[in-house]
This record gives sequence, structure tokens and C-alpha cells, in this order.
Amino acid sequence: MKTPALLILLTTLAAPAQSLREVAVARPAPKNANIAIGFLGALEHWDDPNRSVRKLTLHLRQQGWQAESFSHRNLHTAKKAVIQALDRNQNHRIDPDEAASARIVIYGQSMGGAATVKLANYLKSKGVPVLLTVQVDSFGARDSRIPPNVHAAANFYQKHWFTIRGEDKIEAADPKSTQILGNFEYEYPLWNVHTWPESWPRRLFGGAHARMEADPVLWSRVEKLIQEAGTAK
Repeated sequence: MKTPALLILLTTLAAPAQSLREVAVARPAPKNANIAIGFLGALEHWDDPNRSVRKLTLHLRQQGWQAESFSHRNLHTAKKAVIQALDRNQNHRIDPDEAASARIVIYGQSMGGAATVKLANYLKSKGVPVLLTVQVDSFGARDSRIPPNVHAAANFYQKHWFTIRGEDKIEAADPKSTQILGNFEYEYPLWNVHTWPESWPRRLFGGAHARMEADPVLWSRVEKLIQEAGTAK
């Protein structure tokens, strides 16, 4: 018998927060290591193996990245993990040479897209550059303005009715510092069975927002952008 949607919601709300002990990124990480931080959407477990952010994180890890996924609710934990990863001399701050060698990519879906921008802004306050941010149907406050410490940014969204509709345009706070790779709109016709989510609550209530989260073609494109950023000089 399938679990009722209300029980799934209550179980998620009662789930414990992600701790630093559960973060797989090395702290400190090797100098010039590629670090990937992914944020899942609302009410989602940080290590849910069915979610595309988590799948991408695990695949990047297999490719040699220092990668971890976080619930958007665990932004504070993500901040600590990144700082500890960059703090090679462990003096509890980011020195200029540590910041200069940082190679960080941040990506997120739904409310995780808004967390992506929040983490980028936090790293800006620490003088840390970000290679790339990627937002997928980003949903949240102040998630459209990309800070100048981000080298490149991409945004994917859909505009279907009767569903959560993500941010349709991101822009650079400083166009001279940040390249906006594009605001890419996707369509999700009902006959495209390859983008149906895995569970009936998501199929019934998630609409195109959930279908975008489950779209393997879109996430392959996201991974390509990340891998390209990771090979940049």
C-alpha cells in the first residue's frame, strides 16, 4: 500500500536537520579541488535518492568532485561546510590565497534555487569567488539577482499554469563580472512520459514544476555546464 501524501509531509517536517558529520565534502578540501554544492527543494530530504539534485551530486562525486547535496532548509550547514572545506590552514577564516584557489559550483531546484543565490551572496561577503550557479525553476525571495563574485550563471524555468512557476529571468548585479549564460524556458506536454515524477503525489499535485525536477534531459544539460565550469582555468 502506498504511503498517504499527508503522512509523507508529516514525516518530512519531522525529519532531523542535516549535520556536518553527514557532509561528504573533505574539510579541508585539497587545494584547487572542484567543489559542488546542490540544494533540493521544499520539504525534500537532503539525501533523497529519487531527487535529481541528489542524483547529480552523487554522479559528480564519482567524477572526482567534492560534492554534497543539502536541503534548502540546511543552508546554515552548507555555509559551514564550504568554509571548512576552503580553510586549509584551519584558522577559522578564509585567507586571500584560500579564496583565490576556490573552485565552487552551486546549483539548486525550486526553493533550492533561491538557496543557491543566498549561498553565493554569503561567499561574496567572505571574498570567495564562485565559478557557476545554476537555478532550476527557482522559487524564493531575491533569487533573480546574481552577485558579482559569480563568474557565470544559468537559469532554467517553466511557465505552465496551475503549478509553482519558477523565476523566469536572472540578471547580473555587475554584468562586467558575471556572464548570464541564459534564461532557458522548458515545456512539459502531458504526453511526454519521460518527465513523469516517480511517485503518484508528485504526478497528481506537482504539475510541470515536478516534471521539470524529474527531467533527465534538463539535468544532463545542467551537468554539462557544471563539468565545463570545472575544467575552466
